[in-house]
Amino acid sequence: MALNPANGEKYNNTTDPTTTAPSLRRKLNLSFKHRRRGASYIFFARIFHRRYLLILAILYIIGLVTCAGPLLTILHPPPPPEPGSLYRSHELFQKLWPEIQSDNTSVIELSSLWRYRRRLKEQRACPNATAGCQPASPGLRSYLIVDANGGLNQQRSSICNAVALAGLLNATLVIPHFDLHSVWKDPSEFADIYDEDHFISSLKGFVTVVRDLPEELMETYDFNITNIPNIRVQAWAPARYYLDDVYPVLQEKRVIRISPFANRLAMSMPSHIQYLRCLTNYKALRFSSPILTLAKNLINRMTERSLNSGGNYVSVHLRFEEDMVAFSCCVYDGGEAEKLEMDLIRQKGWGKKFKQKNRVIAPGLNRINGRCPMTPLEVGMMLRGMGFSNDTSIYLASGKIYKEERYLAPLYKMFPLLQTKESLASADELAAFQGYSSRLAALDYMVCLFSEVFVTTQGGNFPHFLMGHRKFIFNGHAKTIKPDKSKLVVLLQNISAR
Repeated sequence: MALNPANGEKYNNTTDPTTTAPSLRRKLNLSFKHRRRGASYIFFARIFHRRYLLILAILYIIGLVTCAGPLLTILHPPPPPEPGSLYRSHELFQKLWPEIQSDNTSVIELSSLWRYRRRLKEQRACPNATAGCQPASPGLRSYLIVDANGGLNQQRSSICNAVALAGLLNATLVIPHFDLHSVWKDPSEFADIYDEDHFISSLKGFVTVVRDLPEELMETYDFNITNIPNIRVQAWAPARYYLDDVYPVLQEKRVIRISPFANRLAMSMPSHIQYLRCLTNYKALRFSSPILTLAKNLINRMTERSLNSGGNYVSVHLRFEEDMVAFSCCVYDGGEAEKLEMDLIRQKGWGKKFKQKNRVIAPGLNRINGRCPMTPLEVGMMLRGMGFSNDTSIYLASGKIYKEERYLAPLYKMFPLLQTKESLASADELAAFQGYSSRLAALDYMVCLFSEVFVTTQGGNFPHFLMGHRKFIFNGHAKTIKPDKSKLVVLLQNISAR
């Protein structure tokens, strides 16, 4: 034993004969490994503990939200839907159907709807008829070319405006070209829809109309009208704009082309220009012979099937086609499947128009504001509520109804005498019209024109033109039903109604 010089303690300076250098290294290595394992265990234990606490915190938050949601709903329930914002007409129909079915008494008699008997010979004349004559142009003629876009009646509007503009600019009008639209998909040309010879002759002395540009002008543009520079015109441009900005170009180039032309002329025009619109719409635009021939047959057959009401019938213009439902962004009773289907149709027909950042889609608000197309069921309930009995003859003017079998069945139940162009005409008669939406719409237009009562459900060019045309040919004696849909949707959502 010996003293430690540092602290005076005794220490053993003898070496254990059994302890060798290798054994000491092994002991040191084992000690190091145990310490390293212990440190690793502590490290991973801390990580596991933190993750465990994190998982517990997440579970706590989820539980809190899950429990608090229903609790907040109970304590602060969401406000009830605005009156008229939901489509519940189908539920109301199911509830009221027994009463509707048993009530077949008619308050409205079509045969005595008007004390005044309408006569076709009492047509109104377009005002200021002598003011529309086009003066002779000194020197070379100038020409106006327009592309009419849209469906049948939007194209009709473009034609009327084109004649008016030709009169304003003292230009010769080239027969308008019809654009092929991705929605209507009708490749018809002017002569397929209207009588070209009648159109040209009716406007003679007011506006000169030709079928084609002169050859020398066509040669200038390599016989391709699309090579003619297109003038982009703002919507509803006034007369002053055309006289100040467009007329000088016309004088210089001798020909101008405006595409698209829908809604490119202001409604307010000098009286002699308004006369040209009237003359074009009610006199010059006569449907082509194939359309008129079949339309007259349909009118005669509709009259024969309405003998119980003196040959009188009600026409209904229904806008519940697939594209119209999609464009309206309204919601009906098809659930999630309907929503997905409408999204695809909007994407296909209008691209990204409905996905723009500033685009707000509010189906409930659209319905409250009366912007949603009426379903066939809603039209039927409205007419039965007005007093039309189930033996009323009704002509339905429409394209292909969205989910026709489902939505049209209730209307047939309420009005078994319902007719369409498909039920009045044979398959052979309609064969030449299939695939041409504008020609089919022209048939509907003519049958509606001569109905005793016309019902419009959505607005648009078709009813606007038709209401004016009916007033014109019957000297103002034409009955139209135009529902106030903002009030109607409130009634149709009231399931407690009796």
